[in-house]
Amino acid sequence: MIQRVTVPGLFPPPTYAHASVVEAGTRLAFLAGSVPLDAEGRLVGEGDPVRQAEQVIANLTEQLRAVGSSLDHVLSTEVYVVSAESGTLSAVWDVVEASGLSTGPHSSTLLGVSCLGYPGQLVEITATAAVSDDAPAGVSTTAVSTTPDVSGRERP
Repeated sequence: MIQRVTVPGLFPPPTYAHASVVEAGTRLAFLAGSVPLDAEGRLVGEGDPVRQAEQVIANLTEQLRAVGSSLDHVLSTEVYVVSAESGTLSAVWDVVEASGLSTGPHSSTLLGVSCLGYPGQLVEITATAAVSDDAPAGVSTTAVSTTPDVSGRERP
C-alpha cells in the first residue's frame, strides 16, 4: 500500500505530496539518476533543458519498466537542473508534470545546481518507486566481481 500525504498545516503543494508512506513488505526500486543520453551514449538536446528533460523522462520510464514499475508508482524524485533561473526550473518541471510522473502525486525536490556529470548535461532525475507484486524479481542482473584492495578487503 502507498499512502501519499499532504500536510494540512503546510502550504498545499501544486503537483506533489509532502510525503509518501509505503507499507512494510512492499518492494522498492532505488533508481540511479536518469540522464539525457540516447542508447548510444550521445547527449540529447544540447543546450536545451526542456528537450533534455523529455529524454530523461523517456529514460526513467525505461528504467522503471526494467524493474517492473512505472511512472505512477514513483514515490519520490530529485530533479536536478543546471540553472539558477526559476523560469528554467519551471520549464523542466512542466515536462515532469506533463509526463504523468506527478500523477501520484509523489514527493519531489526541484534543485538548481552548478553542474552535472556529463559534458553539456543540464537535467537529471533520481527516483524511488514501488514495484508491483506481480513484477518479476529481476529482468537482468550483472554480477559484480570484487577485488581485494591494499588492505586485503574485498571491493567492487
